[in-house]
Amino acid sequence: MIALALAWLIAEFSKRKGSSLVRLLLAVQFLLLAAVLVFSVVATPSSNPHGIIATALIAVSAMACQYALLRLALPGAISTAVMTGNLTNTVLSIMDALSRGHPLMSADDSRLKRSLYLLFGFLLGCMVAAMAISTMGEWAWSLPVALAAAAVVRP
Repeated sequence: MIALALAWLIAEFSKRKGSSLVRLLLAVQFLLLAAVLVFSVVATPSSNPHGIIATALIAVSAMACQYALLRLALPGAISTAVMTGNLTNTVLSIMDALSRGHPLMSADDSRLKRSLYLLFGFLLGCMVAAMAISTMGEWAWSLPVALAAAAVVRP
């Protein structure tokens, strides 16, 4: 809640809107992910339970910043931060599409398509993360940091 409030304050005080606000909040998210990488490498939370608290709090703050970015700067975008809801929509839409009787939900093929993209992206991300952790250990956080940096500098 504190991280969300801070993201809102950053957005409010910046007076930015649209793509300018997106870039600012992406930069904040990048800094938070970079901090997670540093804390992970220094505190090795995978083997040191005391190092996990700070690392987890910073990682949760980065997720909160991502969610705030979607709600404040891209309000029409489908959320990437609520995978349970996305998974529920996908499964229920698929079941309705496969049913021979009357669908239980209103037909919306575009919603199913968007949900499938998110679901497949999420599953791909999980597989990449698992491979990164098994090969890179704590340094696996360098991948999201690099991706966040690329999103910030992208024209």
